[in-house]
Amino acid sequence: MEPGEALTTAAQIAVALAGFAGVVVAFRSKSLHEWSPREQFRLWLLLGNALVPLFDCLLGMLLLAINPTPLSIWHWCSGFSLLLSFPFGLSSWRRLSKLGPTVIKNMGAYRYLFYMVGILGTAMVLSQFYNALVSGVFWLFYVAIIFPLAIGTLQFALMILLPPRPSET
Repeated sequence: MEPGEALTTAAQIAVALAGFAGVVVAFRSKSLHEWSPREQFRLWLLLGNALVPLFDCLLGMLLLAINPTPLSIWHWCSGFSLLLSFPFGLSSWRRLSKLGPTVIKNMGAYRYLFYMVGILGTAMVLSQFYNALVSGVFWLFYVAIIFPLAIGTLQFALMILLPPRPSET
């Protein structure tokens, strides 16, 4: 698959995932502002994991439209991905900190998945540094797109499948 096709496909998935966030909000019984902080955090993760890859894809498609294609296109795209990922990651960390450590403890077995996602996310960020500064290959940039889309899809499934906690209804 060519990079342009891969970026277009990923952008379509990102738009669909962001649309699913709207569906989740529309079909909940309460207004968004009445949701528990935990549920609002889940929605934040869902939206962020859709919008960051979408903007990465859009920049990649824009740079692919330049003739001749810049030689350092994937260096730039990985750098841009880092510029988007850091504010989202820091904001997510702050929101999680406000929720407190009991939220993670109350996740049960899902907390191990949470830790694994954190480790893989750190590896993904490090790969973007490497790609921006050294290698400049498409597949490493594409990792920064596919990983959050996969995590966003998982977050959507968890929002749908896991019932709200009794203390949050």
